[in-house]
Amino acid sequence: MKFAIEKPALENLLAAIQPFLEKKDNTLITTHALFEAKDGVLSIRATDNEIGLIVKTTEFDLQSEGEFTANGKKILDVIRALNDDQISLEGDGESLQIKQHRSKYKLPSFDPSLFPTFNEAENNGEITVDGQKLIQALRKISPSIANGNPKFELNGALIDVRAGQINVVSTDTKRLAIYKIEQNSDKNYPIIIPKKAIAEMTKIFTSDLKLYYDETNLTIKSEDYFFYSRVINGKFPDYERIVPKELKQSLLLNVNKFIDAIRQVSTLSTEIKITFESGLIAFETLNESVEEAKTAIEADIAIDAPITIAVNSKFILDFLTHAQSEQFAIGINEPTTPFILRSESFSTIVMPIIL
Repeated sequence: MKFAIEKPALENLLAAIQPFLEKKDNTLITTHALFEAKDGVLSIRATDNEIGLIVKTTEFDLQSEGEFTANGKKILDVIRALNDDQISLEGDGESLQIKQHRSKYKLPSFDPSLFPTFNEAENNGEITVDGQKLIQALRKISPSIANGNPKFELNGALIDVRAGQINVVSTDTKRLAIYKIEQNSDKNYPIIIPKKAIAEMTKIFTSDLKLYYDETNLTIKSEDYFFYSRVINGKFPDYERIVPKELKQSLLLNVNKFIDAIRQVSTLSTEIKITFESGLIAFETLNESVEEAKTAIEADIAIDAPITIAVNSKFILDFLTHAQSEQFAIGINEPTTPFILRSESFSTIVMPIIL
């Protein structure tokens, strides 16, 4: 296999696959990327056996078809060291030769036939979904995904496909985030995607895409990318049971004013108290024994008696910084019960700190 390609184009392709390479054991073939040139298309694939990516281009000069592997990190380091000009690559199954002008490099290769195969997905179930809305949903709920929870299903996000709607859900047991996508569907299927896969999905995809799934894999295709991830086997919590069915108080508030006030107080402590009373909202640090911070904002609200909630300010900021409207709603029952934050299709239920 032999081809030539402009340095910036190859560098961009190789940069895209880096998160998908095995990092710990250099003896594994998954530290390598598989290059394949066929029918005028150059494809580069990488996988750590949990997530995988194929990137493709037709902007190259193919001299002979074939395939080879090369260490994904090392080949990127080599390409970055070269000039912005055309580069020649030639693989014979045992090694890769890289040339540009008087510069020459040689990297070892693995047998391409040993490279892990990808689930091509055509025979799997298909989900029709607005790609931009799905990626937007995953970005919004990502902060609420647990890290290292012994219940593995909490270390990912649930894509809950239902007739007429898709709910994208995450929880770290202290809060629960839900984004609802109105979607015509005749399927009912829950899929739990690992946090690592979600992080890469939100970097890669920006436009229309197709989703395919089975009991072990989720595959996403777009015009430029083929992405797959193993799904998490498990039963996600019954999140709808956690959503408050009735609310004693529902207040409509300004997003930016609320963010500014919380940030001012949380410079000293992330644990804060928020007191709502008619016409005013007061913010203060929870532990006032050594340091304290206080502020207040005017608000067009009417309350019979003041209500105080204690909370980790990060939970509210994570919600508000992903709200896309000027106002949000907060629904409260008791200071010791979960309260809900809402902005259009996005909501977060937060467990307060019990004083």
